[in-house]
Amino acid sequence: MNQIHPLAVVHPEAQLGDNNVIGPFCVISKNVVIGDNNTLYNGVTIHEGARIGNGNEFFPGASIATKPQDLKFKGEDTVAVIGDNNSFRENVTISRGTASKGMTIVGSNNLLMECVHVAHDCVLGNGLIIGNATKFAGEVEIADNATISSTVLCHQFCNIGGFVMIQGGCRFSQDIPPYIIAGKDPIRYCGINIIGLRRRGFSNETIETIHDTYRTIYAHGIIKDGIAEARAKYPDSKEVEYICTFIENSKRGIIR
Repeated sequence: MNQIHPLAVVHPEAQLGDNNVIGPFCVISKNVVIGDNNTLYNGVTIHEGARIGNGNEFFPGASIATKPQDLKFKGEDTVAVIGDNNSFRENVTISRGTASKGMTIVGSNNLLMECVHVAHDCVLGNGLIIGNATKFAGEVEIADNATISSTVLCHQFCNIGGFVMIQGGCRFSQDIPPYIIAGKDPIRYCGINIIGLRRRGFSNETIETIHDTYRTIYAHGIIKDGIAEARAKYPDSKEVEYICTFIENSKRGIIR
């Protein structure tokens, strides 16, 4: 049975699962689907187009599936898809998609701290930690297990690789390849995310392979030559292949 505070407003067409807690002054619009075991503390707004899974926490002021801040948006039927077991802290805002992709996606087991903004058509993976007041412009993609510190500004269309650590206060308009620490001003490669990789169970041998791969790639003036050398040195490493494929597919270029 859902617990809906008498001061909450739930549209009769909204679809709620079981065992949800809806606090006072929450507003849930029409065309919303919410799964089971979610908690909405006071003052949470769930807009049209939200598709929310199970076991999520929404803290006061969170606003989910907002109208995109994009002048191209003409009211098309789009969604914001939220997975399971996420924590959205105070004043987090997530826009729904536009005609570009039709949806904004946030995976599962993520922590989005206070005042994070996720713009239209972004795709966020799983196991992310995103610090206070970090902002992602439209159509950004973030792979699993990335850690992004506070007050980071990310340009539209950027890709962020898995297992990265981005230091606080950074701003960037190029892609961040996987497994690295990115920081300073202007932002640049600052080594391998060794502590993060060890916490995720990577062996010392694998970490050294990743480290040597970046030494090899960045040592070349022409990136594709470094990629070819790295693949030749480690033909059986899935981590090396991930790095090389990420860089090859980058449309905005990678930080260096």
